Amino acid sequence: MAGTTKPTWVVDKERTKRAEAKETVWLFGLHAVRDALMNPMREKLRLVLTKNALDKLQEAVALSGMEPELTDPKRFDVPIAEDSVHQGAALEARPLAWGNFEDICISGKGLPLVVCLDRVTDPHNVGAVLRSAEVFGARAVIAPRHHSAPETGALAKTASGALERQPYLRVTNLADAMVSLREMGFRLIGLDGDGTVTLDEALAEAGNRAVALVLGAEGPGLRDRTRETCDVVARIPYQGQSGSLNVSNAAAVALYAASTR
Repeated sequence: MAGTTKPTWVVDKERTKRAEAKETVWLFGLHAVRDALMNPMREKLRLVLTKNALDKLQEAVALSGMEPELTDPKRFDVPIAEDSVHQGAALEARPLAWGNFEDICISGKGLPLVVCLDRVTDPHNVGAVLRSAEVFGARAVIAPRHHSAPETGALAKTASGALERQPYLRVTNLADAMVSLREMGFRLIGLDGDGTVTLDEALAEAGNRAVALVLGAEGPGLRDRTRETCDVVARIPYQGQSGSLNVSNAAAVALYAASTR
């Protein structure tokens, strides 16, 4: 009907979609750029290389069909942090669109195993988790759209190529996504130093069920609602004086244990 005003939530959703459609990310470093160039899912926009980097990436550049912009190493003028170790290679691209959350978690590649990250904002930690998730065959790494590390060059470089192959799904609400995972048959295992059972005990109790490992940011840990949504909160036992692990190290240990049940 003429003159009908759209609800505020519809307007906000449309605005967000338009903003995301225009969003780009600068990837840098030889490994990150090579893997992005060779990824047919990645929409690639602009490639800036030094002559030395082009020599090392010749095969990937040819496969991508892109025409690189050659530049002097001393005037590497792309919008990345000045202290970034770019190795003479930078690629502007669109963030990856992995597709439907449910489809990936239910029938995606890999083991029936996912990682949920609760407000982990450090791109280096997320990149390391993505790398471990790929190594141990997880289907996805899931994080909230807000208050989590976005897809960035620093994240991609730490992931060492895993960002191009390991689904990184950012959802509107993590607790709601966890409820959906439970409905799909996943056992939700939170990880915290004060967990009521050990990780081995939690995995044994899960049996052959799909598993979602839920980890919080260093310091704050799991938020109350995230913790309450878990089926069980487990701890990684330790032998030394301290039981504190970096979130990416804890994820690697838990992924190994879950993948070798």
